[in-house]
Amino acid sequence: MTLANKAVIVTGAAGNVGAALARLLADKGARVAAVDRLQAPLEAVVASLSNSGAHLALPGVDLTDPAACADLVARVESAFGRLDGIGTTVGGFAMAPIAEAGPEQWDLMFDLNVRTTWNLYRAAVPALRRGGGGALVGIGSAAGLRGSGQMAAYSATKSAVMRLTESLADELRIDRIRVNAVLPTTIDTPQNRAAMPDADTSRWVKPSEVGEAMAFLLSDAASGVSGALLPVGY
Repeated sequence: MTLANKAVIVTGAAGNVGAALARLLADKGARVAAVDRLQAPLEAVVASLSNSGAHLALPGVDLTDPAACADLVARVESAFGRLDGIGTTVGGFAMAPIAEAGPEQWDLMFDLNVRTTWNLYRAAVPALRRGGGGALVGIGSAAGLRGSGQMAAYSATKSAVMRLTESLADELRIDRIRVNAVLPTTIDTPQNRAAMPDADTSRWVKPSEVGEAMAFLLSDAASGVSGALLPVGY
């Protein structure tokens, strides 16, 4: 899997999947621009990366703001001289019966799952074109394939990420910009274990497994893959 010297932005890098992805990319020789709203955990992740001095910690970026995303891409290009890819792991989950789920739930799910991805991809495309191509990799969900009760906002917004992936893959193919997404089942995180203490976790997917799939799609090993919605789980 070839990632040596590639410059990759990882959003949500202080989170479970984001941290796993950042470590995998760094281990494989990439330069990582790690993004998260939380400064101390983000800096701890960057300090733990292989060749830690080669990477950037960029805390406090509001990915729901298009101008902030444009500034982020400019800062990464200035520091690394190029941009080769983005692995976006920012997202959120909420569920409630429709009668109890107010518009604030929809707005939150749309902002976290769709707007952050759309804004950053849009900001990154000119930089990727300047570099001759690259890769955009996001996170959909198995729940985006088919709606389930009490998960309307979550399922709809994850499906939107998947349709965005397919649309941009078709649009950007001519620019050699690959656009893919992974579709994990339930991820084995401390937060999910706390929320579902009685669940059978034996079939949950590890953050590192999600990270491996994303790292593959960001690498030259997936140079012929675009528009894929890759299931990750059991």
